[in-house]
Amino acid sequence: MENNNRNTFRKAEHLCLKNDLDALFADGKSFVCFPFRITYRFVEKDGAPAKIVVIAQKKRFKRAYQRVELRRLMRESYRVNKHPLVQTLMEKNLGMHIAFIYVDQKIEPYAFFDKKMKLAITKLNAIVAEK
Repeated sequence: MENNNRNTFRKAEHLCLKNDLDALFADGKSFVCFPFRITYRFVEKDGAPAKIVVIAQKKRFKRAYQRVELRRLMRESYRVNKHPLVQTLMEKNLGMHIAFIYVDQKIEPYAFFDKKMKLAITKLNAIVAEK
């Protein structure tokens, strides 16, 4: 029996194909939920209902360890809070590609990421619900 509420972030949920990324940034819609700029695109469901990529820009953070820390914080907060979005996508039988781009100038603590990620996922969930 599979438990759908497990906090996992499997390889199938990673958005890493160049064609998918190019299509996401060329055709996707976006909005800002500070400190994230979220770009999304509805696609045919293939494997995981939502595939994501997290981006910390080299332009804003010159040191690699800072970018790595930001990506870890974003992935972790998504992993813990993704269930409402995934559930809605599964009910509607939709697939979605999502990019979370960090646009702030400084690194915040995890509690801040957690709160803002919940807000971003709530907005994405509303977008999916109206489709």
